[in-house]
Amino acid sequence: MPDEPRWLTDREREAWLALAKLMFNLPSALDAQLLRENDLTLFDYFVLSVLSMTPGRTLRLSELAGHVSSSLSRLSNVVKRLERRGLLRREPDADNPRYTTAVLTDAGWDLVVAAAPGHVTAVRRYVIDGLTDHQIDVLRAVACHVTRNLSGGDPSSATPGTS
Repeated sequence: MPDEPRWLTDREREAWLALAKLMFNLPSALDAQLLRENDLTLFDYFVLSVLSMTPGRTLRLSELAGHVSSSLSRLSNVVKRLERRGLLRREPDADNPRYTTAVLTDAGWDLVVAAAPGHVTAVRRYVIDGLTDHQIDVLRAVACHVTRNLSGGDPSSATPGTS
């Protein structure tokens, strides 16, 4: 007979349900703002944003996938769509042509720069504003803990700020 599951306490269940509701509602709200103002999804914005903060605005697709927590196949579809819009281009990696890089174009740079103020305003509105510094630290610690668990890491081996 399998072991009885460790059922959630009332407090744990309330925390889980609050987190689940946030996981479903926050991406939709951020997507809506970016689509309305910039014709970008949240995932599109993350791809362009990561490239905008990378030296040379260039990354191997495999590295970019890691930065945006995506499979290569999902990223490839998004990259194709963004490439058709002229926001990035794909090129063979200069160091190893077996790899493909994504390069942010000037149009992609201009769009991510234009989208950033509205996006950060939405992030502040929905997440940051109204929280104390301590709550922000706790939010970050919880997010890092859950992310480490999802990636198979040992949650007890790292502290916030090390992942």
